[in-house]
Amino acid sequence: MTIDATLAGHLQELRRGTVVVASLVVLRTPGYGYSLLETLSAAGFEVEANTLYPLLRRLESQGLLVSEWNTDEARPRKFYRTTPRGDDVAGALRTEWTRLDTAIGDLNPTTPGRQK
Repeated sequence: MTIDATLAGHLQELRRGTVVVASLVVLRTPGYGYSLLETLSAAGFEVEANTLYPLLRRLESQGLLVSEWNTDEARPRKFYRTTPRGDDVAGALRTEWTRLDTAIGDLNPTTPGRQK
């Protein structure tokens, strides 16, 4: 399938929100930026570093993540973890995602198991 500019823009909008939820869920266990990139990529969330790091700073400024530097290794790394508030927000976003997925499925009368 060839992706035109319109579709590419809509896909980018759709993915932007999913990366927020995925990051909050993954960072329930502390991790640093590059490891988060690898984890998200392995799970099918394609995100670039120049998108992820500003997102992490924004989530931290919103009180959804906290960070601290680990200087125990040769190369210092900034570790992030989800705050209790971030965990609550992740749960609410996942619930809304499920509700929206069901609602969209209900709009398609040919989907097996859905209302007609």
